[in-house]
Amino acid sequence: MKQILGIALCLLIGIVAFVSFRAGKDPANGGGEAAGSSEVILLKGATQFDENHAFTRTIRKFEELVQQYYDGPVEFELYLNSELGLEKEYFAYMSQGISVDYGIVSPSHMSTFSQAAPLMDAPFVFRDVDHWNKVLDSDAFDPIAKQVADKADVLLIGYAGGGIRNLIVKRPVRNMNELKGLSIRVMGAPIQTDIFQAIGAAPTVIAYSEVYNAMQTGVIDAAENEAAGTQQMKFYEVGPEICLTQHAITVRPLCFSGKTFRKLPPALQDAITKAGREAGAYGRQIESTEDGEILARLEQEGSLNVHEFTARDELLRRADPVLSDYAQEIGAVDVLARVKEIE
Repeated sequence: MKQILGIALCLLIGIVAFVSFRAGKDPANGGGEAAGSSEVILLKGATQFDENHAFTRTIRKFEELVQQYYDGPVEFELYLNSELGLEKEYFAYMSQGISVDYGIVSPSHMSTFSQAAPLMDAPFVFRDVDHWNKVLDSDAFDPIAKQVADKADVLLIGYAGGGIRNLIVKRPVRNMNELKGLSIRVMGAPIQTDIFQAIGAAPTVIAYSEVYNAMQTGVIDAAENEAAGTQQMKFYEVGPEICLTQHAITVRPLCFSGKTFRKLPPALQDAITKAGREAGAYGRQIESTEDGEILARLEQEGSLNVHEFTARDELLRRADPVLSDYAQEIGAVDVLARVKEIE
């Protein structure tokens, strides 16, 4: 009997040890090992793009910095080219604590949990690129980050982005008179239509895939996009005049699952927090730099002409009351006020 009990006890100990080992390695169980274990912690990320894209390079920088700042064994598994779906799905996975531990997600995909999140890259929120950088290095968006953390259980650990949206036009547009009545395609969000109406244009909502044809056939005279989009979709073929309104500068938060984060060792949590902030700044630098380089190259090749807009202060003045009403509507009055006060 003693021999049977001894065998049973050994089997039980073995089962417990095996279950503990598997729990420590399961990404859905905190993305890695239990705190204090010597097993390698595996964290999984996802991106819609290939290795060359600015977002992917930002995420790779994050991985590199975490390994630099954390002494323990940690490995990363990054899924490229939408292998695990799209950004909206990544955010849902991080919220649930399954499949994806980290990734870059547009603020618009957070609006279910935080109505204020889309304010982060709404038109004319930023005065210029310098102001945009200072805002993202400040505490201005902390209330939004807290709301996302509380309601979605996703941490915003850094801010990437940097795509600068300008007008793509058939004819030069350099001042308020030339802008007046300009028929322009805008995205479907009401704030887009309201702001472009306020600055004197005539906005209309058209599917992104229809923009090229709409400009070619004269349905609209202009569109708006970042340089990378202008290049990819060859909008310069139908709208060769680029007007530097800089009406929007993208913000793309680097996100991390709260459920995974809480299960990690404190030292690794600290490394992730520090690396996220630094990787976000790195991503902003490369994307904003490449944005200008694309326009310069296309202009040098003779594909388009770039024009300064001489009355950008007037654009900001006209957009301001629309933004204020929008902030009131989404409960972000204090956030917008903090953004505006940053010099």
